[in-house]
Amino acid sequence: MKKYTGTVLLIVAAFIWGTAFVAQADAAQSIPPFTFSALRSLVGAAVLLVFLTLRSRFSKQKQSKADLKTLLISGVICGFVLFVAMNLQQYGISVYPPQVNNIPGRSGFLTAMYVVLVPICGLFFKKKVPPVVWLAAVLAVVALWLLCLKNGFGGIYLGDVLMFICALAFTAHIITVDTLGVKTDGVMLSCVQFFVAGILSLVAGLIFEPKTPLQVITDAWLPILYVGVLSSGVAYTLQIIGQKNTEPAVASIVMSLESVFAVLGGWVIFGEWLSGREVLGCVVMFAAVLLAQSPQFLRKDKAR
Repeated sequence: MKKYTGTVLLIVAAFIWGTAFVAQADAAQSIPPFTFSALRSLVGAAVLLVFLTLRSRFSKQKQSKADLKTLLISGVICGFVLFVAMNLQQYGISVYPPQVNNIPGRSGFLTAMYVVLVPICGLFFKKKVPPVVWLAAVLAVVALWLLCLKNGFGGIYLGDVLMFICALAFTAHIITVDTLGVKTDGVMLSCVQFFVAGILSLVAGLIFEPKTPLQVITDAWLPILYVGVLSSGVAYTLQIIGQKNTEPAVASIVMSLESVFAVLGGWVIFGEWLSGREVLGCVVMFAAVLLAQSPQFLRKDKAR
C-alpha cells in the first residue's frame, strides 16, 4: 500500500510541475535565471517553514542533535544538486537562438532523459531494474518524442548540451533523494534544500546577473508565487515523500508524466487541441507508467 501511495504522490507532483510550466515560462521571460530560481526557491522554503512551525505546535516529537545533523547535511547536498539542475535548465532555455522551433518541447524532452539515465546510473549503485521497467523507460522516451518534438531536432545547439547536462543533474537529484530522503523528515528536508538552492541562486544572481528592477519582480508576483508555492514548495516535497516508497527507476518514469500534464493543461486552459501525435504520446506515456508498476503486482502475486 505504501508503494501505491508513493506513486500517487509522484503523479500529483508531476501534475503540478506540468501545469506550472506556463507560469514558469512567463516569469522567466522578464527575470534572469539565477534571480528567478532564487525567488521560487525562497518562496517555497518560506511556505514550508510556516507549515513546519504550525505542525510543531501540534506535535510533541523533537529532533535529536544527530537527526538535525543528518537533516542539515542531507539538505545541503540535495539543495546544491537542485541548484545546479534548475539553473542549468533555466539558463539552457535562455541561450537557444530565436530561430529554433519549439524550444519548450525541445528542452522538456532533453530534460526528461532522466527517465533512462536513472536506471542506468542505478546499475552503478547495484540497483536491480526489472526488464519490464527498462521497457517502460524506452516507451516513456518514445512518448516524450511524440509529445515534445513534432519536427525532430534539426541541429544541435548549446542549449541542447546544457539541457542534457541538466538531465544528468536531475538524475543525480533523484538518486540523492532516494539515498538521503529515507533518513530524514520529508518536509524538513525539502525546506532545507530550498533554502540552500535559494541562497546559492541569490548569490550567483548578484555576481553574474544585472540587478532586476523591483517593478519587474512585482509585476510577475503571481507566476512567482504559483511556481514557488506549488511547483517548489509542494511538488518537490511530494517527490521526497513519494520516493521513500518507490524505486528510483519507477519514480523517474512516473514523474515524466509532467510532459503529459503540460500538454493536457494547454488543452484545458488555452483550448489548444491535441494532435493525433500528441494523443498517441499521452497514451504511450500512461502505458509506460502502468507497465513500470507491474513488478509490484508480480511480487504481490508471488507472495500469495
